[in-house]
Amino acid sequence: MNTMNRWSFRFLSLFILLGLVCCTAGGGAVENQKVRPPGVAGSFYPADAKELAKMVDDFLAHAPPSKLKGPLIALVSPHAGYPFSGPVAAHSYALLRGKKFERVVVIAPSHFESFPFSSVYDGDAYSTPLGQVPVDKAFAGQLVKMSPLIQLSSRGHGEVQGHWEHALEDELPFLQRVLGNFKLVPIVMGEQNYATSRTLGVALAKLIQKGSKNADGEFDTLIVASSDLSHFHPYDEAVTLDHKSLRATEEWDYFNMSNNFQEQIWEACGGGGIVAAMIAAERLGANRSMVLNYANSGDVTGDKSRVVGYGAVALIQDSAQARSKGPEFKLSSREKAALMNIAKNSVETAVREGKLFQCSPQGMEALAQERAAFVTLKKKGELRGCIGNIAPRKPLCHMVRDVAALSAMRDNRFQPVTVAELNQLEYEISVLSPLRRVTDWRQISVGRDGLVVRKGETEGLLLPQVAQEFHWDRTTLLNETCLKAGLPARCWQDEDTDVFQFTAIVFGQGHIAESLSQDDSALGREREIPGRQGPGSPPK
Repeated sequence: MNTMNRWSFRFLSLFILLGLVCCTAGGGAVENQKVRPPGVAGSFYPADAKELAKMVDDFLAHAPPSKLKGPLIALVSPHAGYPFSGPVAAHSYALLRGKKFERVVVIAPSHFESFPFSSVYDGDAYSTPLGQVPVDKAFAGQLVKMSPLIQLSSRGHGEVQGHWEHALEDELPFLQRVLGNFKLVPIVMGEQNYATSRTLGVALAKLIQKGSKNADGEFDTLIVASSDLSHFHPYDEAVTLDHKSLRATEEWDYFNMSNNFQEQIWEACGGGGIVAAMIAAERLGANRSMVLNYANSGDVTGDKSRVVGYGAVALIQDSAQARSKGPEFKLSSREKAALMNIAKNSVETAVREGKLFQCSPQGMEALAQERAAFVTLKKKGELRGCIGNIAPRKPLCHMVRDVAALSAMRDNRFQPVTVAELNQLEYEISVLSPLRRVTDWRQISVGRDGLVVRKGETEGLLLPQVAQEFHWDRTTLLNETCLKAGLPARCWQDEDTDVFQFTAIVFGQGHIAESLSQDDSALGREREIPGRQGPGSPPK
């Protein structure tokens, strides 16, 4: 072989070698890589790359980004077919234009496969018509070491009986168009209860905190929760139901949100992912939820008989806002009087007839809102019964009606109220605020705050008047709330314990009689109250 031929051979060999290396670096197909294919291309979104890019870009062009008042921590985005949910999803992803994130954690539900953990994809990449998105295997490896409830797995990521899971894949073309290059942490939740959501949220927060921040104060990792809202209700019913979930994000009450999703009182197919994202975002400094856009399939098709709801939400850190708040809830003197009449009629109907009292919101909007409440019964100043619910599961008028009857007939500390006692009863109603996790013990005000302690599946609560009666300090209140739950006194200090606080509008018969002659702005008194059975009794 002459010199020229030998040089040509070496150059050709080097060229081939460099070509292979370049293909590997550029994300092309690599031998022995495990790549999740685009399972719903051609059905949920276009299979042609140019057509897909144009569709996503058009959605983004019609979704001007909302102005954020602080660093972006997480997003909620829907995952239906693009013609239906794409315009709403674009409101979330429009916020990312001009931003850079090293990695994106996408949390999605499993529609076709059940398993008792959060599944972090054990492959190398996810693929769409726009190219491959590499999995951040180092981050994923650290994440799964943090709990048995988080595992490396293909469960929830593949094809099951001819169906490909779409919820995670659906988010990727939007991310590819607005971020370009990024690493993916693909997570599919096979179980969406509070324990699984909390475990995932806490673990993500710990890992993300170790990363760096950009000039805007944003972490190098973004969280995206993939979820649609209610499914297949008539249009007006769906709008009402969906806004209950969206309001809970604004109020940052992810605990009751999780419970209501589990009980199927509210609906979101990726509700566990929303809760996990909120838990992680809270620990990363987020304190405000911004609902960016809402629509449902009826707005697209015109068929409003059976619709699916879609919401876009941003979770941010707002330095001007100490705590996330929803619209302030108030009751007028007329509304309080109506609730008191409902409570009294409910007790009398239950005691005299053994029946459920029939009532309605009576045209009062506040009584139609879903709110948690307690009804306390006293006789000659002594507790005679008290039962309530800390979760907003019914319209307020129905909640007060139901817990009033239960307080009279089902408080297991007392015999049921008799007919002879009815004229001797004194009534007090407590309408509760949403729960909010305590992030700083100094936030707790003794005599003002009621507490709920949750560890594992165990839960306990105490009302603020108990602390007043026994002259406790903050530490004693925390200890006694743990003891009320049947847990060790100092369990509130444990990493796996959540402590929530909340307030209540509290009024009795005497307060209503007095306030009816005054301006509504000066009515009643407010204090903070937690609730479950026996709120007026000292801890055992």
